[in-house]
Amino acid sequence: MDLRKLQRTIIDALEDVKAKDIRVFDTTKLSDLFDRVIIATGNSNRQTKALAMSVKEAVKEKGGEVISVEGMETGEWVLVDCGDIIVHILQPMLRSYYQLEGMWGDKPVRVKLGGGKPSKRFASDDADEDE
Repeated sequence: MDLRKLQRTIIDALEDVKAKDIRVFDTTKLSDLFDRVIIATGNSNRQTKALAMSVKEAVKEKGGEVISVEGMETGEWVLVDCGDIIVHILQPMLRSYYQLEGMWGDKPVRVKLGGGKPSKRFASDDADEDE
């Protein structure tokens, strides 16, 4: 599946289940294993699990591949490996503690969130504009 289509599919799936603070990062220069990292917050174990299932189902429905889903047992931090994109879905305390944006946040990607409006969060000049 095309990277932009996969990215859009994942973001839409996260938004469908009301994920908070969705962030997308270009990791092409940081890792050869994947091209994007998407980080999102779920408010409870139930929501993080539902977000992960939404991503998994949406990607498969569009013809993409989900390599693995980790963390469904507890639902505190769920990782969905979609090949070119890795999705981290965390509860607020874990997201705050681990600060994944510091690890992967070197190059944010400008994406349309919440009904197609570009996110103001990614207004930096060096950010790529994508989808």
